[in-house]
Amino acid sequence: MPVTVIPIERLPLIAKGDDLAQLICSAAKNQNTPVEENDIIVITHVAVSKAEGNIVDLDEVVPSERALEIGRKVGKDPALVEVILRETKEIVRLGPNSIITETKHGIISANAGVDRSNVPGERNVVLLPENPDASARHIRSEIKKLTGCNVAVIISDTHGRPFRMGEINVAIGVAGIQPIRDRRGERDLFGYVLRVKRTCIADELASAAELVIGQADEGIPAAIIRGYKFKVVENASVGELTRPKEKDLFR
Repeated sequence: MPVTVIPIERLPLIAKGDDLAQLICSAAKNQNTPVEENDIIVITHVAVSKAEGNIVDLDEVVPSERALEIGRKVGKDPALVEVILRETKEIVRLGPNSIITETKHGIISANAGVDRSNVPGERNVVLLPENPDASARHIRSEIKKLTGCNVAVIISDTHGRPFRMGEINVAIGVAGIQPIRDRRGERDLFGYVLRVKRTCIADELASAAELVIGQADEGIPAAIIRGYKFKVVENASVGELTRPKEKDLFR
């Protein structure tokens, strides 16, 4: 069976309190691609955070002295820097218009995942979900109640990568899917035993979904990936994808 990536179109602009599972299932059904057993639903973190009300008005933020100092150093709005600091466990790097952090979730990202795109209001920014794995589990559970189908859910965000230009979508929250396929011990075409092969399928699926998910005028915050065989894991966590600091060669 081929792997298919299906955009979920004609979703309304997401607002606080919206039931994402219901909206996704309804939109998928209306476009004649209803949710099916073993589908993988990829949803942008902006949609999830907007539904959960994780939006901050920068005009209501009072920058600390540290935010003022960092803002001057990197050339960013001190109010935005203050919001970033509130979401940050550790600053990894500072540079021109750049703040790389480890978030309180343990995710390494620019600006602690604080995002200005696809958010109404010139001074509004959206934060990452408080607990992306829990958000994914909740949406997965609600989709099963609505459809009777066991699905996997991935919450995605756009990240840059060391030594590579351009950004890709990666998983910041997962539910119902083993995020890493451990292929160690398997043999390649010539019989060589694989010793270090661990494939981050959650990130690969998130990036595949971005091919149809719109970051600009398309307005498509979710997609269905159908036909990919994955290992179902009830207690899956995106924490498996975070490289331990002692093995991180880029800090």
